[in-house]
Amino acid sequence: MAGLGSDPWWKKTLYLTGGALLAAAAYLLHELLVIRKQQEIDSKDAIILHQFARPNNGVPSLSPFCLKMETYLRMADLPYQNYFGGKLSAQGKMPWIEYNHEKVSGTEFIIDFLEEKLGVNLNKNLGPHERAISRAVTKMVEEHFYWTLAYCQWVDNLNETRKMLSLSGGGPFSNLLRWVVCHITKGIVKREMHGHGIGRFSEEEIYMLMEKDMRSLAGLLGDKKYIMGPKLSTLDATVFGHLAQAMWTLPGTRPERLIKGELINLAMYCERIRRKFWPEWHHDDDNTIYESEESSDGSKTHTPLLDFSFYSRTETFEDEGAENSFSRTPDTDFTGHSLFDSDVDMDDYTDHEQCK
Repeated sequence: MAGLGSDPWWKKTLYLTGGALLAAAAYLLHELLVIRKQQEIDSKDAIILHQFARPNNGVPSLSPFCLKMETYLRMADLPYQNYFGGKLSAQGKMPWIEYNHEKVSGTEFIIDFLEEKLGVNLNKNLGPHERAISRAVTKMVEEHFYWTLAYCQWVDNLNETRKMLSLSGGGPFSNLLRWVVCHITKGIVKREMHGHGIGRFSEEEIYMLMEKDMRSLAGLLGDKKYIMGPKLSTLDATVFGHLAQAMWTLPGTRPERLIKGELINLAMYCERIRRKFWPEWHHDDDNTIYESEESSDGSKTHTPLLDFSFYSRTETFEDEGAENSFSRTPDTDFTGHSLFDSDVDMDDYTDHEQCK
């Protein structure tokens, strides 16, 4: 008796489909697991930063925590070496570091470890009350705001994120692999958001929570140079790592429109940190006045971020003055410095305004 399973065309389609899926699965395993050889790393007196591969849109990382960690190392002026092997820590985390053959995972524990081993401390100017506020804001950003960003990045705006994702190896299945990785990540994010609790709300409610967090950050920053005042603190690495995703990895979305429109002080804050600590990270909108309307992305091109196998801010880049980097534009203060400039003294600007 003839059946559907006996039709030659059906069998042929089944074989071809199964073969393609098996090939894609094999390629995925080859790229994401431990099939390829891992080079030996000597971490003697050297910080090895393990993180995800650079995306192809010119932004250092699609991960707020990877960007936070690398920015912290630059703020603390600690030489480090990047390693983009894709291997997660023993706790299943990324980023993680190696130093003198010790492995540390989790950005909070990494920072504590570096402070103890190397004596760095970005929070030395903070009093007990300010340290408490800093920790509370850190938890808001990393345990609440992060999930709303993850939803926008890996669920609501997945197609745009897929275009930015960079995977090593290439090959004939690279596009399929990118699609598979993105949809696996989407499923993981949705499941973890549901476990967290925030994923049980509607899309509109998630974005409402995101907006509340962004407005809280804008209110806390005010017209200060950094979140806690005129001096850098660890909190700035945390906040920048997350806000940078809204600034540069979520085109056309609600968080991008909000940060480049109504909450312009957050955009200026991100620009100050980017220009001071990421001199090789150039962006097409360097001289753009941010507005609430969406800008056309059709003509934009992105310059791939140059990566240094060994990075030291002090040894590799000279701290150039604003006068060498910016021409006079409508976005300047009374001294002629760009308001996006890292070196603008917000206290002087405030004093000048009060004297008018």
